[in-house]
Amino acid sequence: MADTIKQFEALFNYATIGIVVTDAQGSIINFNRKAESDFGYTKEEVLGKPVDILLPQSLKSKHEHYRSGFYKHPSPRAMGAGRDLYGLKKDGSVFPVEVSLSNYTIENSIFVIAFVIDITIRKNSEEIQLAQKNELERVSKEVKQLNAGLEKKIEDRTKMLRETLTALEKSKGELSEALKTEKELGELKSRFVSMASHEFKTPLSTILSSSYLLEQYNNIDAPEKRIKHIERIKNAVGDMKNILDDFLSLDKLDEGLIRADIKPMSAEDCVKEFDLLISEMQINLKPGQKINFEYTGNSEVMLDKHLLRNICMNLLSNATKFSPEASMINVTAGFNADSFNLSIQDYGIGISESDMQHLFERFFRAKNAFNIQGTGLGLHIVAKYVELMNGDIKIESKLDEGTTFTIRIPKSGNETAL
Repeated sequence: MADTIKQFEALFNYATIGIVVTDAQGSIINFNRKAESDFGYTKEEVLGKPVDILLPQSLKSKHEHYRSGFYKHPSPRAMGAGRDLYGLKKDGSVFPVEVSLSNYTIENSIFVIAFVIDITIRKNSEEIQLAQKNELERVSKEVKQLNAGLEKKIEDRTKMLRETLTALEKSKGELSEALKTEKELGELKSRFVSMASHEFKTPLSTILSSSYLLEQYNNIDAPEKRIKHIERIKNAVGDMKNILDDFLSLDKLDEGLIRADIKPMSAEDCVKEFDLLISEMQINLKPGQKINFEYTGNSEVMLDKHLLRNICMNLLSNATKFSPEASMINVTAGFNADSFNLSIQDYGIGISESDMQHLFERFFRAKNAFNIQGTGLGLHIVAKYVELMNGDIKIESKLDEGTTFTIRIPKSGNETAL
């Protein structure tokens, strides 16, 4: 028990905050060393004295009211509990404090423990910070007032610079676009000149040589030879006509003169058109080449008959040109409830992956097709015709294995292409 009392006394006397204990009458009955240091009194000087001696005059009347209420309903009160409190030193000086209260009872007598912290340093720091804040706000306000005119000028100048920069960026973009367009036109021109010089040269040479030979055969009895060269001339003229047709079609597409004339078409009528077209294409087949046609479904479709015919003629013509002799060309048509699907498959030279992304560009020729007659416009026109019917076209191809073109034209919504 003695050790416990000693430990309590040590804790009480060497605590780092002031501790003041009062009885029910408000008289001081204990006063630790930190309280002696803070208030300037010795323990002996305050024992039995009212606790009011530690309060400035301005707080004494309020303190009596608070003390009376606390004794009637004692409960712990935390530090700072929302009040600005002050202590009175022996020398009469006042200093800010924070006080927390607690209580204990011995033999029905209530005793109050006040834990007191001197917050002078903290208060001084807060006052300095507040003064600095007020000074900063004052200086900031003055700076804003002094710079109001300058800020307006800067804002106006910034706006002017921003507008100038926007105009320059726009001009730069327009110039860049113009240069890009000019470059593309230059490339198209080069492609056209190269294509035209090559594609027209061959049929013209054929016409020239056949005409010369016809003159030679005119004086001798050689009707078969004359017919042969007449046919060569006809074919050459037909090739030139096809080239010119491509140019005319491209020109009309660019000017928006070609529109899709969407009309309902039965599967039966559509199959007849395919049979007729394949029959007409027989004359263009290489020796041993065959066209195999199959179809599925019997739903009515919504198509432009003439656009579809041109698409099929172009794709079949390519399939025969780029496929070897004695090869099969497969044509499959699907008449579904929601769309018309067309697939044309050949087993020809195929297309490289690098060329496929440019395949629908005008005048484009794949690297492995330069020695085969063509304008480089056919697939570009095909893609435009498919687009006019709100359809889409896909390609699957492998070099030296063949190519498959698949076209899908939806049944609903085609009318929007009109």
